[in-house]
Amino acid sequence: MASSVTIVSLFLVTFSLFSPSQSASCQSQTFTSNRIYTFCNDLPSLNSYLHWAYDLANSTLSIAFIAAPAKPNGWISWAINPTATGMVGSQALMAFRDSKGAMTVKTYNISSYGPVTESKVWYQVKESSAEFSGGMMRLFATIVLPEKGKSTVNHVWQVGPSLTAGMPDKHELQPANLNSKGSLDLLKGQSAASNGGGDSRTKKKNIHGILNVVSWGIMFPIGIIIARYVRAFPSADPTWFYLHIFCQVSSYAIGVAGWGTGLKLGSQSKGIRYTGHRNIGIALFSIATLQIFALFLRPKKDHKYRFYWNIYHHGIGYTILVLGILNVFKGLDILNPGPKWRDAYIILIAVLGGIALVLEAITWIIVLRRKSGMSTKPYDGIKTGHGRQEPLAP
Repeated sequence: MASSVTIVSLFLVTFSLFSPSQSASCQSQTFTSNRIYTFCNDLPSLNSYLHWAYDLANSTLSIAFIAAPAKPNGWISWAINPTATGMVGSQALMAFRDSKGAMTVKTYNISSYGPVTESKVWYQVKESSAEFSGGMMRLFATIVLPEKGKSTVNHVWQVGPSLTAGMPDKHELQPANLNSKGSLDLLKGQSAASNGGGDSRTKKKNIHGILNVVSWGIMFPIGIIIARYVRAFPSADPTWFYLHIFCQVSSYAIGVAGWGTGLKLGSQSKGIRYTGHRNIGIALFSIATLQIFALFLRPKKDHKYRFYWNIYHHGIGYTILVLGILNVFKGLDILNPGPKWRDAYIILIAVLGGIALVLEAITWIIVLRRKSGMSTKPYDGIKTGHGRQEPLAP
C-alpha cells in the first residue's frame, strides 16, 4: 500500500513539472475542450504566452492568453489597440475572479491612465471564458475585428495585483509592465515587441540614473570629504581646494544633465508620477544652483558677514549630500535594476563613510596637537589658494 502511494505521489509530482501552466514555451502548452490554435508566441515580457487562430475571410480571431497575475487575487489582460501602440486607446479583455470566486472575463475601453470601468470595445466578442490553475490564468476569447482583411494589429498585455469593488487596480510600473506591447501578424504567426518606445524610455531612465548616481551620489560626497578632511594636511594645500571645486562643479554640471533627462522622461510619461523622487530632484537642483551662485557673493575673509556665509555654505552642502543619497535610493527603487546594483552602491557609500570616519579621527588628532603645542590660524572659509589655511576645529 505504501509503495502504491509513493508511486502515485511521484507520478503527480512529475506530471506537475510538465504541466502546461508551468511550461517554459508555448509550444508545449495544450488545452482542454478541443481548443486548437494555429500559432503561438512566447511574449517578451511578464512571462506570458499567446495562442491564436485567425479566419481572414470572416475577420474572426480566437485567442488564448496565458500569464500569472501579479498576486493570486489579481488579474490578467490582453488587448488590441487600433489607434496607437501603448495602453491608452487599447480595447482590453480582462480575466479575474469575481466576488463569488468564479473566473470571469470583462471588456474595457482604456481611454486614459485613470481608473477603468467595464465598457463596450472596438471589436465584437463572440465568446469568452477564463481558467485559473497552477498559479496561471488562461483567458480564452473569440472576437470579430471590424476591419475586414486586416492581418496586423497592435496588441498590449498586462497583469495586475488586485481588484477593488470588482474593478481592476493599477498595475506596477516596472520595465516589464511598461514594455508589454508589440505588433502581431495574425497570418504569419509573428509577434514583434514595440522596441522603439519602451526601449527608448528604458535607455533614458538608465542614463538619468547613471548621471545622478555619479553626480549627487558619488562626486558630491567625495568633494565634501576633500574639503573637510584633506585640507587638514599642510602638504595638500592648495591642491585640496582645487579638487573640491572640481568635484562640486562637475557634480553640479552632471546633476543638471540628469535633472534635465528626468524632466524629459516626465513629459513623455503622462499619467506616471514618482512624486517623492521628482520633488527631491527639484529641491536638489534649486539649492545646488543657489550654492553655485553664492560663490559669487562670497564676502572677503575679513568681512563681518563671512562667518554667516560659512554657516550657509556648509549647511547647504550637507543638505545636498543627504538629499542626493536619499534620491539615489528612491531612483533605484523606481528603476529596479537588480539587487547587485543597489548592493554595489551601498558598499560604495559604506566605503566613503569609513574613509570619512578615519579622516575625522586623524583631523581631531591634528587639531588637538596644534592647539596644545602650536599657534594656529583658524580656517575662515573657502580658500583663495594663496597661503596656508588651517582646518576648522570639528
